[in-house]
Amino acid sequence: MELRLLQEEREERILGEYAKKSIGTKGREKPEEKCDIRTDFQRDRDRIIHCKSFRRMKHKTQVFISPEGDHYRTRLTHTLEVAQISRSIARALSLNEDLTEAIALGHDLGHTPFGHAGERELSKLCEDHGGFSHNEQSLRVVDRLEKNGEGLNLTWEVRDGILNHRTSGSPTTMEGQVVQLSDKIAYTNHDIDDAVRAGMLLPEDIPEGIVALIGRTSSSRINSMIRDTITNSTGIHEIRMSQQMRETLTNLRAFMFQKVYMSQVAIEEHEKAEKIIGDLYDYYMNHPDVMEGEFLQLLQEGEPLWKVVCDYIACMTDRFAVAKYTELFIPKEWNRL
Repeated sequence: MELRLLQEEREERILGEYAKKSIGTKGREKPEEKCDIRTDFQRDRDRIIHCKSFRRMKHKTQVFISPEGDHYRTRLTHTLEVAQISRSIARALSLNEDLTEAIALGHDLGHTPFGHAGERELSKLCEDHGGFSHNEQSLRVVDRLEKNGEGLNLTWEVRDGILNHRTSGSPTTMEGQVVQLSDKIAYTNHDIDDAVRAGMLLPEDIPEGIVALIGRTSSSRINSMIRDTITNSTGIHEIRMSQQMRETLTNLRAFMFQKVYMSQVAIEEHEKAEKIIGDLYDYYMNHPDVMEGEFLQLLQEGEPLWKVVCDYIACMTDRFAVAKYTELFIPKEWNRL
């Protein structure tokens, strides 16, 4: 018997009532022969890990732009932390860990350079076309941009989880709901660590009411939130926290917006990032012929110019965007100073 069939049988035996079994997938947009050793969701996970956009995340900002130090989070390390938290919750609830992991690993593939500052600027620049959002771009990456325009041809369930991972989304599967909540748990807590490392916060700055409930360290906070989610999601067709924990997470995020995300230091850095993104967008809108060949191919296939320029910029790492900006706008004599 094929190993995949044995694994599908195992899922039927051990996964819970509300788990999405791989044998029940809605399938792929382009039908293809099944793998003989991996389930469809395992295959999706592997495709994401091996794609170019996944590797690029190691040089994309999470919160702090071009931080000096080896221990700040990047978009890639954030993604791995979301995957870890998601799998812990999924395992405890007898959900499909492979589907959960695939969604988690793919949820930020379309993020711009310079984090949400880059995303906001791109959205502003193309607001006449409906704006830009990284969740929709992540889906475009796996559907259209990867593999030289062929896409990864992922299953419907993984694509649904990637598209709907933001707060405004409504994931269809329980596994997608797990990733949606785990994303918030991960970034809220690891951004505190990075803010302390950057000298923007002291551990004692965290409100005492929050500390009293979930602890002062990152591990204790994350552990408390995972335990609360498992306890309150067991036996029901919904992923949720207790009201008290939801309010705590909301308050912690509000604290971070006030002290870190919208601080004067952050705003000054964001303005620099927005300047780079804005100037690059204007340049490529006027000089589309200098973009990489695969993006020129998109234009030849009839894709709108504004969309392809967004694709090109969103695919950039922070350092590639800075290098391109320097090449295009900074006199070469200044580069040698």
